Amino acid sequence: VKNLWNNSDAEACGEDLLALRVYSSRLIGQDPNLVLHGGGNTSVKSSYTDLFGDHHEVLYVKGSGWDLETIEAEGFSPVRLDVLLRLARLPSLTDSDMVHAQRGALLNPSAPNPSVEAILHAIIPYRFVDHSHSDAVVTLTNTVQGEERIRSLYGNRVLIVPYVMPGFELAKKVAEMTLETDWSELQGMILMNHGLFTFSDDAKCSYDAMVQLVTEAELEIGTRTTPDVVATKLCTLELANLRSVVSHTAGFPMLARISQSDGSQDFTRRSNVADIATRGPLTPDHVIRTKRVPLIVEGDFTEALARYTQDYEDYFSRHSSDHHTRLDSAPRWAVWPGQGIVSFGRSLKDLHVVGDIVEHTCSAIADGEYLGGWRALPAEDIFAVEYWELEQAKLKKSGTSLPFQGKIAMVTGAASGIGRACVESLVEGGAVVVALDIDADVAGMYSGTNILGLRCDVTDGLAIKNAVDTTVQQFGGLDIVVS
Repeated sequence: VKNLWNNSDAEACGEDLLALRVYSSRLIGQDPNLVLHGGGNTSVKSSYTDLFGDHHEVLYVKGSGWDLETIEAEGFSPVRLDVLLRLARLPSLTDSDMVHAQRGALLNPSAPNPSVEAILHAIIPYRFVDHSHSDAVVTLTNTVQGEERIRSLYGNRVLIVPYVMPGFELAKKVAEMTLETDWSELQGMILMNHGLFTFSDDAKCSYDAMVQLVTEAELEIGTRTTPDVVATKLCTLELANLRSVVSHTAGFPMLARISQSDGSQDFTRRSNVADIATRGPLTPDHVIRTKRVPLIVEGDFTEALARYTQDYEDYFSRHSSDHHTRLDSAPRWAVWPGQGIVSFGRSLKDLHVVGDIVEHTCSAIADGEYLGGWRALPAEDIFAVEYWELEQAKLKKSGTSLPFQGKIAMVTGAASGIGRACVESLVEGGAVVVALDIDADVAGMYSGTNILGLRCDVTDGLAIKNAVDTTVQQFGGLDIVVS
């Protein structure tokens, strides 16, 4: 991993600790091999003076819903440090009580909910704390001899914490493990199957430790060569059929996109792909985006989805209790042997998030196999995160669906007049739209990511076929045509 620290940029923050915290957090967020789409969290301990002139020790910790790559100062929740430390001493604490207590300890009532790891950040006795989900580190932990590999690589420089549910339970576990620990002897803390923590009173030292420990993990894994693969020609009709069956299973329309990169095709052509791809996610929090396992596309699509649905329902039955309500049983990604990796999502953003996570997951699985065997967490641990009320709350924040959410539309004559008005109306309703017009300017006319402008002469049958093929390749199908 590349060290992105720039002394001039850091010095521009002056004595403002929160500004420095924003700066170094973004460095971590810029590297997708460290965190993806909202993953990880960071904090800084500082002081706060209220309207009465009273001083409070405060933990500024990443707030829920913020992404480290783009976080601003207002993305950090200011929580009273003394309250968090008292919470850490409680014998037990429910998730809902933890959330309420942390919100009640906010010094800014309009701040976002503090990270579920706020208590853990509080008990680490350093000013700056960084937490990533480093691909390389988690890959090493997710191997058959994961803990032995980590111990051999880092020795006593890191505290190795067995997997524990994130939140209060994890904070309590770390507190118990470090009662007699001299923190000054530690360079970091590795959470098995979860991620990496580094810490220091100096922002640069904590960031440097993150870079160093991750780089060592990357070197331990080594460079795995991906063979050149002759791409299989995509049958767009088959992709559209697959998307249709998945949408029917979900109970709502979904977009689909296939990756036919060398890495994707190499992964799908492994003889044991159905086994290794279904052992579980790279790190537990990915489950709310990707489900626990992908669909393996074998034989008839409808029959393959029926098997997947039954397996998901069995998984739910084995691990659920009375207070759980089953989510839809549709997959969020699929391994299509010989074709590639397919991602599914209700929006282009969802599609992008799933695609990124899956790309990193497949690479990690391949590395894990290279190191002697990929081993993810047991299904019961993944279920606990998938149906954790705090994770489900993240999905609920996405709001209600728009009437055309997940639908794919094509509009002709889209560069002006009624055609253009139809494009704008469909996008406003949640659809993705392919805008066709004989005017070549249509390609650059629309700036929204939900619109793809294509020059097309609708009197030319081949041009229409190419436009439809492009639509399916980009979005997975076609539902609405306005001409």
